[in-house]
Amino acid sequence: MLVKMLVGLSGSAFSLGPGDEHDFPQDEALRLISAEYAVPVSETKIERAVALAPAERRGRRTKNVVPGKNHDAGRS
Repeated sequence: MLVKMLVGLSGSAFSLGPGDEHDFPQDEALRLISAEYAVPVSETKIERAVALAPAERRGRRTKNVVPGKNHDAGRS
């Protein structure tokens, strides 16, 4: 049974830290889970959709339609 360790555990054949996953025999895995040293790992990975942030826009968004300082240049 595949379990995810909550605490560190080492033996003659392995050395596991918190967050490590290891496949134990059924009775050993149940003993670790009941002692709250590990949690069972689900066999199917759930893929979750994540909304992406909109792309950052740089520069002007629209054309500047307001005339500049010399908007009446050339007129008398």
